[in-house]
Parts: sequence; C-alpha cells; structure tokens
Amino acid sequence: MNNAVSSGITINWAAFAPILVLLLAFIAYCLVDLARHPVKYLPKWAWALIICLFSVPIGGIVYLIVGRDSGRS
Repeated sequence: MNNAVSSGITINWAAFAPILVLLLAFIAYCLVDLARHPVKYLPKWAWALIICLFSVPIGGIVYLIVGRDSGRS
C-alpha cells in the first residue's frame, strides 16, 4: 500500500520493511550482547542509551567496536 506525502511523492513502505527489520534485529543483538557480557569504558545503562538513541545503527557499531570487552570468553 502506498501512502502519499503532502508533496505528492508516494512511498512504497514494503521496500523499507526489510531494512527496518534488519535494523531492529541489529539493535536486539547489541542489547542482548550488552546484557550477557562485561563492557568497557561506560556503565551498561549508558551503552544501552548509545545503542538505542545514537543514530541507529551507528550506536550499535560504536558499542561493538569500543564497548565490548575483548577479554571475554
């Protein structure tokens, strides 16, 4: 189903659905990883805010590169 925006441009929401699903799955993965493992530099609540609020998916990428503790098993 196409929705018309006020400028007359139609948006095919079905084209965006796979991207939205991938972004939500990536956020879920990062939050589960955060809950299960130790982190570096910030408390877990701060990493959760970064993952969820800081320019998705950039927040998750920053957490995976910087915040994960590399010495975990």
